[in-house]
Amino acid sequence: MKAFFDVLEQLYRKVLLGATLENENRDYIFYLNPSSLDQDCSTAPSSECPNPHGVQDKHQPSSANLATISVVPVCLKKHSPICSAREVMLLQLTVIKVMITRILSVETDFRAKEKYRDIIKILLKSSDIDSKLTCMFQNSDKLLSHMAAKCLALLLYFQLREKITFSNSWIAFCQKNLSEYPENEKAVYCLWTLTVIIKEIFKDTCSQKTEILKQFLTPFDTIFEVFYNSLFSQHFESCQDTSKIINSLMCSLELLELLIASRIHLKLHFTCQRILFLKPSCVLDIITWPVQAFVKRKFIIFIKKCLLWKVGEDLFRGSSPVVMPPDHHLDVDILALADAVLRAVDLGLLRTLSVHGKPPCFGGDEIQPTCERVPGPDHVILRAASLLIIKSVEIKFQSCASANEMKVDLQSFMCELLTFLKPHLQPSLQSHNPCEWISKVFIEQDDDMLEAAKASLGIYLKLTSQCKATESSTQEKEMWNHHTHEYGYNPHCIFLFLLKNIGFDSSVLLDFLISSETCFLEYFVRYLKLLQKDWTHFFTICKYFDVTESKDGINICGCGSSRVQDGSRNQTELSPSAAPGSPRSAHASISWASNVSSGSLSHLVISKETHATLQADSLPPLRASQNLVNYDSSDDSEAEGTDQHSANSKQTSLHQEAMKKSQDPFGTGTDKKQLRLEPQSRPLVPKQSNSPFSADCDRVPDNFSEVGISYTTLKCFEELQGAIYRLQKKNLFPYNATALLKLLKHIEAIYNESMNTVKQ
Repeated sequence: MKAFFDVLEQLYRKVLLGATLENENRDYIFYLNPSSLDQDCSTAPSSECPNPHGVQDKHQPSSANLATISVVPVCLKKHSPICSAREVMLLQLTVIKVMITRILSVETDFRAKEKYRDIIKILLKSSDIDSKLTCMFQNSDKLLSHMAAKCLALLLYFQLREKITFSNSWIAFCQKNLSEYPENEKAVYCLWTLTVIIKEIFKDTCSQKTEILKQFLTPFDTIFEVFYNSLFSQHFESCQDTSKIINSLMCSLELLELLIASRIHLKLHFTCQRILFLKPSCVLDIITWPVQAFVKRKFIIFIKKCLLWKVGEDLFRGSSPVVMPPDHHLDVDILALADAVLRAVDLGLLRTLSVHGKPPCFGGDEIQPTCERVPGPDHVILRAASLLIIKSVEIKFQSCASANEMKVDLQSFMCELLTFLKPHLQPSLQSHNPCEWISKVFIEQDDDMLEAAKASLGIYLKLTSQCKATESSTQEKEMWNHHTHEYGYNPHCIFLFLLKNIGFDSSVLLDFLISSETCFLEYFVRYLKLLQKDWTHFFTICKYFDVTESKDGINICGCGSSRVQDGSRNQTELSPSAAPGSPRSAHASISWASNVSSGSLSHLVISKETHATLQADSLPPLRASQNLVNYDSSDDSEAEGTDQHSANSKQTSLHQEAMKKSQDPFGTGTDKKQLRLEPQSRPLVPKQSNSPFSADCDRVPDNFSEVGISYTTLKCFEELQGAIYRLQKKNLFPYNATALLKLLKHIEAIYNESMNTVKQ
């Protein structure tokens, strides 16, 4: 046994370094074949274990025949441990695993790789190694069981790569155990092995991923549906050992995510890849089970990633196309999932979803006994559930043509969502603009916050396009504006709250623009296009923000960061007035108070006179710049579509130099005045007194619109223009931002023209 172990260890050292093997192939097969080892000798002393290979074997080579290795890592130059059958078996499995890894590596010498490939092929033909490894799955030694599953998965993947047909024993093993769940507990090992194989397919750099995966999934397509139905039809409350169910859920969830990722990226359409979309209620029901919070968290995040087309993005990062090609079948499936989510919400999903308990922490949810746990909800679930609903509504509306139906649905689902969020947000939305919910919920998660803002903008644009064809009277338009504020999806409010969250810092917007981890580029471009068409509405909302903050005692004339203060605000009704005949002459009233008797949330009411005045004083729109739809370039393009694929396009990642430069895009010590574009444009507003507002807001000051939030926003845009311009001039911006700069420049021109109108 000792001599056998020493020879095997020498073989391991050579394979680990990728060295070429000089002996005959059958010599190595003898040491790698676990045929004679006792399947459960892990607890037996080494002296009681039988000779694993039998010295009588006529093919047994002499240990002296195996070439020794002269150079080995220092960490391996240690005395061999006391050998046992268990240790020999573990070392055998390790050598096989490392050998296959070396075959798949592009860094391995060609001659050594061919030798390893021949050895593995002979090993597969000369012994029923699949059956031997599956017998180890339920070994009492967990390490041995894990290594057997890992080794088997790599052997199966090797067969896929080499176009070697799977053995019938392996296929029969999986089909039997998956179909007999939950009575058969070996199904978990099948799931784990299948998961490892698909991960290896994803990691492979070859161009035949789709063909390999198709060959692999064909025998398991039907049986996985049977397992899916059995797994999610269980009654969690009646199970005695819930840990086994949780283990099965986690394994199946990981496999399900990989199957859907392969559906999106490799364009296959097996039933097992579509099972979530065909039967989504099964997975949604898990959220209502009395199961641990981390399980609910996993499933909610998984469904969210499916709706966002982000399943498997880490596995395909860098190799997936920038813009996903159209896939009508997947569009239909995603719509079915969104409809299922909204049906579950309609049936009371949010009312049964608990967000209390142990909040997730880095490294787990347990804390030291001496530490005090900070009370509060599980913000991970709050964020995921919120984004789940708002994205589902957006997806559903893309295929809806009735404005009235969309308004009814939006009112219903947003009421459910805001009611669900209200007890968990401090300060409560009751005394604030409901549109602030996105900034409050997603304050710690930039990517989700921008996805929610983009989805909300998509809902607004869809409703706007439908309402324009049906609404004619001023009263209907007034009710439409009221609706956007009451149910928290007014795009201007949402964008202003976003800017307040980041302190109107243009460098943060620049980071968002050059990052491939958020959808900010697409959201920002779509919002700027809306802004240039809807400037008057934006300007009016900015005034309301200014008056409200002035009433709350916040200095809105100072630096942007002063706006990020978060405190309780008194319920106030404001009626700012100014001289008629200008954009700031809006006679309007704001009501942030909650109607407790009816249960409605705070809302914004714009009077009929206000609307008429704004319509009369609207500035003639300047010629709009061309649209931006391609993330590789922001060159001019045709009108933006609402296609789901373009809505989920990923931004091109920035090279390292640009990332470093973005921290100081203007260079160390650059004068602040250089933030303006060259040639220098005229000032956004005339220089006037920056004194704070009077505490009496019954009358808006004459310089109200020049020192308020609209000025701060445009100043932020101007600084962003300068940053983009300089990075692009040095070829450090990750895409052609010409069209984006045109949009920002056009917004600046609109602002300047509105200020000139005010002065006249």
